[in-house]
Amino acid sequence: MASALALNGAKVYIAARKEAALKETTNELNGKGADVHYIVANLADKAGCDGLISEFKKRESKLDILVNNSGITWGGPYNDFPEAKGWDNVMAVNVKSIFYVTAGLTELLAKDSTSYNPAHVINISSTASVSGAAEGGLSAAGNGTWSYGISKAAANHLTTTLSTHLVKRNVMVNAILPGVFPSKMTAFGLKTHGSALTERQPTGRVGIPQDLAGITLFLSSPASAHVTGALILLDGGASHKL
Repeated sequence: MASALALNGAKVYIAARKEAALKETTNELNGKGADVHYIVANLADKAGCDGLISEFKKRESKLDILVNNSGITWGGPYNDFPEAKGWDNVMAVNVKSIFYVTAGLTELLAKDSTSYNPAHVINISSTASVSGAAEGGLSAAGNGTWSYGISKAAANHLTTTLSTHLVKRNVMVNAILPGVFPSKMTAFGLKTHGSALTERQPTGRVGIPQDLAGITLFLSSPASAHVTGALILLDGGASHKL
């Protein structure tokens, strides 16, 4: 997503906990002629969200596109699922950070935005938000990601709530619900059950970066100026497969 925006002319800030990874990505994209900067941030609590907001405001006075992409999951047994790491941290990163970061940057998003050229917020949810399955190929045998789908369902509802609140300020809020894509979060499942996961995809493959790039460019441009509150499945039809 950062690559799609940067290589199409946007000045992009990326944020994460690990500075080494941020430097690597920033250098890679800037080597292609992009304009990318980074901010080290941990969005596990409100203080971390406020720190990111404060640092961004030191550098910019206007924000056109906000992508809330921070996410975490946790797998554990049904009868011994941890509270702090399994529930509290997952809900904090996957739900609360969306609210706090969006609220903290609303004034910069609304500034100079119009109904024909609005600002855009893109929340990253998951197809897990519309599935009742917590056990599967992405978690170890005997374990389930009991809180993950619930947190993403909450992110969906938060997207709807924010879209209703912010539309009169010319800020469009939508969510992308990706299915299986290669990432650090899905690395275990793809390594251990990759062929089985692929076989269940109607398109015969999992998602690739270009799939996310296309929908990102649409949801962050005037082409989607009349789209808000949308929850867009991006899974090649897997959620509707019989």
